[in-house]
Amino acid sequence: MPIWDQFLTETDKSTFAASGYGAFLGPGKRPALLIIDISYAFTGDKDEPLLDSISKWHNSCGPSAWKAMPYVQDLLAGAREKNIPVFYSTGYEKRDDGFGRGLWRNSRVNDAIPPVGFGPQEIVREIAPQERDVVITKRAPSVFHGTTLVSDLIALGVDTLIVAGTTTSGCVRATVVDAFSHNFRVAIAEEACFDRGEASHAMALFDLNAKYADVMDTADIVDYLSTLSPDLFVGQIAPAGPVAAAVA
Repeated sequence: MPIWDQFLTETDKSTFAASGYGAFLGPGKRPALLIIDISYAFTGDKDEPLLDSISKWHNSCGPSAWKAMPYVQDLLAGAREKNIPVFYSTGYEKRDDGFGRGLWRNSRVNDAIPPVGFGPQEIVREIAPQERDVVITKRAPSVFHGTTLVSDLIALGVDTLIVAGTTTSGCVRATVVDAFSHNFRVAIAEEACFDRGEASHAMALFDLNAKYADVMDTADIVDYLSTLSPDLFVGQIAPAGPVAAAVA
């Protein structure tokens, strides 16, 4: 049973079935993997109860973040084995002048960083970028907004974006809608995405699967990656890094 079924009314189910939404498209032939915002700001510095984590890291998704980590590792292993391009996103460190912060609707946006040895925008070390990966810093929810992501994907001849990360209802959703708008196929790894809210996570996946992407089991995506040739991107320039992609 899909994770979102528990939140749908019978009318919802019959309406979307009758309307034809949620048809499976399937991934293409030249994928890239995108890991969205899995930094300590969204995971906390350790696996602990959600409200305990939020007391220190106001954006934390708590246990759901750490539950997703092995699935993200599986995706990374599958992509790297086949030399598939890997992109990460994270946010800018907070500036004293507030420039680029955005008009976030959160009363704790100016909270101090916990002194625990992890920067809020540092990508979690268990899934840390490797030398050939690209790290994109962003100021907006979508990884496409104000960055070079779309031109990088076009240059590589990518036709499919495999997506994992957080939050499902926020930056994942915004990025997937933009990927769809740029005519990329999108496969969302269900267990490798997470949110601080159960309902927002489930309903975001429902809506994205209905209209913009295929929500797939992570294992099925890894199986798909295993069918690809490791030579798909041979001869194309791989970034030395990790480096931050420039913003427009």
